[in-house]
Amino acid sequence: MRSRLTALLAALAIIAVGGFIAGCGDDDDDDGTTTAAGGDLGLIEEGQLFVGTDTPYKPFEIGQPPDISGYDIDVLNEIANRVGLSVTYQDTPFDTIFRDLAQGKFDATAAATTITPEREQKVDFTDPYYGTDQALVVLPDSDIAAVDDLGGTTVGAQSGTTGEEYAEDETDASDVRGYPEGPDAINALKAGQVDAVVIDQGVADAAVAAGGVKVATVIPTGEFYGFALQEDSDALREQMNEALKAMKEDGALNDLYQKYFQQDAPESVLTGTNQDLQ
Repeated sequence: MRSRLTALLAALAIIAVGGFIAGCGDDDDDDGTTTAAGGDLGLIEEGQLFVGTDTPYKPFEIGQPPDISGYDIDVLNEIANRVGLSVTYQDTPFDTIFRDLAQGKFDATAAATTITPEREQKVDFTDPYYGTDQALVVLPDSDIAAVDDLGGTTVGAQSGTTGEEYAEDETDASDVRGYPEGPDAINALKAGQVDAVVIDQGVADAAVAAGGVKVATVIPTGEFYGFALQEDSDALREQMNEALKAMKEDGALNDLYQKYFQQDAPESVLTGTNQDLQ
């Protein structure tokens, strides 16, 4: 009789401990910032990644939220899926996107964003997922063939971009005009409002494919895109980098390179990290 009572008490104790552990797990899940991988990611809303983007910027951002696609979007959607998050996109101007991110309006941005030391002072970046140069875009009959030919000309670029910065700092253009969207700068070129446009090579190639312009020359700036995050988003950045690394290793990132650019992802993107750029 005594031994049966002892066994019964032991069984009840095991059940109680198990219930306590389960209860602790429920409390952790209710903190609003967990994922399938576990841990506090500091998100605005549990299980949800709010992302600022700037569209259109074909082939990186195509369409408008919620009906949005493009290379950036496909890459980030796959990262979020592997981390265990749903994604909500919000269109926002590029020249205010870092301020909006810093103010907590988003958890991240997907906006064809070059990783630079200046931007790193305001936001954090993931490892690179795309490599690019700048391109000088002109009309088909233009005499402009190189950056040295821009003296005294009017050059267009998207406001707040490295293309605008390059045009202002590295050319002898008499006027550099910033436009809200990349396509606006291309349309200004077609309308004769500017003599040339400096823009990311991938966007320039898409503009050429659409017709009416040509790439005069590629400007070898050696840039890399990263997804921007709020400062000190260490846990989120690590989870995203782990997912991105897996995509590089299993071929998923290369498949998206082939889909949008008809080429393999370069080794510098497949093996590069944000630390390599600092």
